[in-house]
Amino acid sequence: MLKLIRFLKTLFLRGLSLLLVLGLAWLLVMLTAKPAFAALDTVNYNNANLENHDFSHADLSRKAFVGADMRGANFRGANLSNTILTKGVLLGADLTGVDLSDALVDRVFLLGANLTDALLQNATFSRTSFKDVTVTGADFTDAILDRYEVSQLCDRATGTNPNTGVDTRESLGCP
Repeated sequence: MLKLIRFLKTLFLRGLSLLLVLGLAWLLVMLTAKPAFAALDTVNYNNANLENHDFSHADLSRKAFVGADMRGANFRGANLSNTILTKGVLLGADLTGVDLSDALVDRVFLLGANLTDALLQNATFSRTSFKDVTVTGADFTDAILDRYEVSQLCDRATGTNPNTGVDTRESLGCP
């Protein structure tokens, strides 16, 4: 009986030691861990009224502009790479020298916008209107656009992008 009590006491102490070590390890992990979902910049541009807002030279990469009204907004030289622009209005917006590489631009009205010297490589433009848009020096390399919009853009496409050296008409696949 004495052996059984010693055995149980030893087992209990080892178990308690193991629990203590595991508890300390868990506490260390919890104190030093950073949540994967934490964001440094949590500004939400969805459904926002950004009319005439100045975003010039801002880093807006990986942001979402869903349903935002951006009429007359100034995005001159801004980084909009990997952004989501959907159901937005960019009437008369200044997108001169903007980087829209790898962006998703869906159902956006760009009527009268200025895309001079813009980088639009690998971007997807679905059901997006480019009516009266200035595309001098824009680089559309590997961008996906509706055929009708490409034909409209080819009518006014001129110049060469100063950053990539790519001809605008060539990047659009104009005849």
